[in-house]
Amino acid sequence: MRKRFQSEGSSSADSNQPISHDNPSQPPTKAPPPHRSPFVWLTLFVAIVYSSWTVYHYQYLSLPLPLTADQAGKRGFSEVQALNHVRALTELGPHSVGSDALNHAVQYVLSASEEIKKTAHWEVDVEVELFNAKSGANIMTGGLFNGKTLVYSDLDHVIVRISPKYVSQARENAILVSSHIDTVFSTGGAGDCSSCVAVMLELARGVSQWAHGFKHSVIILFNTGEEEGLNGAHSFITQHPWSKTVRMAIDLEAMGIGGKSTIFQAGPNPWAIENFALVAKYPSGQIISQTRVTLLQQDLFSSGVIKSATDFQVYKELAGLSGLDFAYTDNSAVYHTKNDKVELLKPGSLQHLGENMLAFLLQIARSSDLSKSSAVEAEENAGQNRAIYFDILGTYLIVFRQHFSNLLNNSVIMQSLLIWVTSLIVGGYPAAISLALSSLSIILTWIFAVGLAVLVAFALPFLSSSPTPYIASPWLVFGLFAAPALVGALIGQYIGYLILQKYLSKVYSKRRQLSPIIQADVVKFDAERWLYKAGSVQWLVLLILGNYYKIGSTYLALVWLVPPAFAYGLLEATLSPARLPRPLKLATLVMGLVVPILLSAGNFIRLVDTLIATWVRFDRNPGSTPEWLGNVIVATFIAVVMCLTLVYLLSYVHLSGVKRVTILSSCLLLALSLAVVKLEIVPPFTEHISRTVNVVHVVDTTGKQDPISFVSMFSATPGKLTKEVEQINEGFVCGRNNVVDFVTFSVKYGCWTQNDTEGGWSKSELPLLNIDSDTQGKKRITQVVIDTRFSTRWTLAINFKEIEDFALKDAGSSDELVPVGGKSSVDGWHTIQFSGGQKAPTKFVLTLFWQESSSRSAEVVDGKKHDLQLLKLRTDINRLTPKVDRVLSKLPRWCSPFGKSTSPHTLAFLSSLPVDF
Repeated sequence: MRKRFQSEGSSSADSNQPISHDNPSQPPTKAPPPHRSPFVWLTLFVAIVYSSWTVYHYQYLSLPLPLTADQAGKRGFSEVQALNHVRALTELGPHSVGSDALNHAVQYVLSASEEIKKTAHWEVDVEVELFNAKSGANIMTGGLFNGKTLVYSDLDHVIVRISPKYVSQARENAILVSSHIDTVFSTGGAGDCSSCVAVMLELARGVSQWAHGFKHSVIILFNTGEEEGLNGAHSFITQHPWSKTVRMAIDLEAMGIGGKSTIFQAGPNPWAIENFALVAKYPSGQIISQTRVTLLQQDLFSSGVIKSATDFQVYKELAGLSGLDFAYTDNSAVYHTKNDKVELLKPGSLQHLGENMLAFLLQIARSSDLSKSSAVEAEENAGQNRAIYFDILGTYLIVFRQHFSNLLNNSVIMQSLLIWVTSLIVGGYPAAISLALSSLSIILTWIFAVGLAVLVAFALPFLSSSPTPYIASPWLVFGLFAAPALVGALIGQYIGYLILQKYLSKVYSKRRQLSPIIQADVVKFDAERWLYKAGSVQWLVLLILGNYYKIGSTYLALVWLVPPAFAYGLLEATLSPARLPRPLKLATLVMGLVVPILLSAGNFIRLVDTLIATWVRFDRNPGSTPEWLGNVIVATFIAVVMCLTLVYLLSYVHLSGVKRVTILSSCLLLALSLAVVKLEIVPPFTEHISRTVNVVHVVDTTGKQDPISFVSMFSATPGKLTKEVEQINEGFVCGRNNVVDFVTFSVKYGCWTQNDTEGGWSKSELPLLNIDSDTQGKKRITQVVIDTRFSTRWTLAINFKEIEDFALKDAGSSDELVPVGGKSSVDGWHTIQFSGGQKAPTKFVLTLFWQESSSRSAEVVDGKKHDLQLLKLRTDINRLTPKVDRVLSKLPRWCSPFGKSTSPHTLAFLSSLPVDF
């Protein structure tokens, strides 16, 4: 009797022991009531939300106190001193390549470096050099550089080498610390990257007092040309003799302004990150950031959706160096806009990076292992030796290697699978069906949560003047997306709960020893337990996938699997004397969720914040991105995070009466958020969080004898420019019927006007594309002379459907800038992107090697026949014409020009050469 009861009724591993009923008249033990107080679940939910925010605040927003020069001492780091450098550099205004302001900025850094040399320790040798990089070409492939050749000329760098005077070999093994002085044309660059330059100057001062005890030298590179395509780093590595002595590279960057400077790339050799973890006072670093960068480089970067890179890529890929890449990421919505200013730089930001870097440099400059451990390893060894790292509340940095991660993950996976297989064998067919149905509840949770959140995302563009109305107020996403996601998750899992409960009722109905009342209660308890265990299955699947693809952030799946499973096994199985299923203990949830929340809550919130901020500059080809796309991505990400992290908590909700209250409250929060958006109680953008709007005076001679002059206005932020045009009132007409090709990208939705556009430029500034020779022998070769006139910043697109290869050289010298070979194309075009200083050449000879046969001489675009272009050229001049000056002065305060390497300056000349020239 007992044996039969056990085999048929064991639908879970917790109820696989027999229940004694030797006396049929004696009722079974009375189960606890199936209802728990709604207050318990609500309290736990609020506690989890509050704890998550507390973790985020402590991990990312808590900063050290700034130190004065007296407090820091001669050998310490002072933020107050560094801030003086930030203010001095930003007071110069935007200092892009080729500008007078950049020359002043370089001279300021040079002067400050000379002062450091004068005050250095008497046993320390400080060398300061102003290095002028001659012409060069960056022909790296992949990621940002796919389909491009980046050419530069006349770039000035300040290089400081700090060495111990009496260690003869110190100069042969150097540590490079690098950042860039130049900014984009739209900002003074307090964050990107005057803050980095200021930290490096203060670091140089501090290191100059310590270096007499070093075994290696420290090279501090203040480069220019980073914003135009990492040209400063490339020119140093390829042209300066000191680059041959570098054994490790450390890059400082800013993709926002202030906050904690976080390690977002490390390696390939783990030696640097391991030593940083030993000594950093305020460590901040997450492999999840590096995972995101890697995935973007492999997928989104190559597709052109997101284009970004730092100097670290040059040091790693071109020079074969290993090291660390730091970046400020707070308030990244101000990146490359006018709001990158000192006033938004949080106190303690520079102190945080400075103290960490000073301690790190003191550690590695004294190490005997630098020359052995800093180079990039062989590809077959780099994967297993890669560092997995994450910080705990910005206090401790945990670092372990990939091979240990593999062992740990494989061990947990094997044990988990063994436990599940054993449990299913013992439980039999009912257990297998229960597992399948509880897994179905997880799938329904995802479907409903993502579905409702995405539904709201699609609706937003119809309710607001901006399709992304939450950029200036990120907290709105809790009401707009998190609330419907929670409703969907509850509904989806409740449907799965009812299906599972119905099945378990059939299983337990065979147990005639249980009274109907107790049977109904036991079914609910068992269903609750199965839902909890299904959450661990979800994370087990993610752990298996992450481990298979060697994703560094797989440790998150590990921490969300092991502690909840351990808490369940300890409190529900080992310490539970009950033979029948009992309701989940509150202690099981609390004990199981503490570690996961501690290690992941801050990262998830930070990722959401960063994701929101990127939509300010998301539409790289203005008008090509659907208005709903940004909302859908944010909503989906939030819904996925909620499904992943609330899976255990949701299993605890079904025995309480809180479902209705939670759904009604969430719907109310959603309604209030939609009302706020509709009524624009909270504006989509503010003076400090701006919409990107570029205004360009365009002089177009493409396919025409006489130039056409007009002013173009477009935005990298999705959405129409209706409100902006109304406020400017300068005769702009907006739409999609006038696509402007800026060579490297096209404005498919924009605004333009031809009113009052004849002033501020002259025909003598028009670029020239002249055929010098055209040899049509066995191999057709054409030479084109390019004269960019007064422009030292230009972009040329070459039609690689017609052209097989090309070479470029300076017409005024014999220097070949771009040799034949090693080029790729994107959408049939290869792009040359040139930027240089004021002495850069403006005349070039382009040699084109044609394909064996030219395919066609015309193309059809939007139903119209157009001459097929062989070359497309844009030349830039950083000058305000009267019309542009007037438009910019009327630009609403919530707007800001956005600068990037491919965007035109405020005056752009367009020209072309057809295939059938």
